[in-house]
Amino acid sequence: MTLLLLAFGLVMVLEGLVYALAPSLLERMLELLREMPQGAVRQIGALVVVCGLILIWTAFQIGL
Repeated sequence: MTLLLLAFGLVMVLEGLVYALAPSLLERMLELLREMPQGAVRQIGALVVVCGLILIWTAFQIGL
């Protein structure tokens, strides 16, 4: 449970930094996402999920 809370906390910190430090960049990225076909956005999302799972697996293999 502690690890889950740590993970959510880290996600919130990183998301908050994007909004705090580069809000205009975030707006431009969202505009680009709106212009992309849904299939491409889904592929990017799936790729990010796979990369995240690989990072989690690597962390557990190292010994977290």
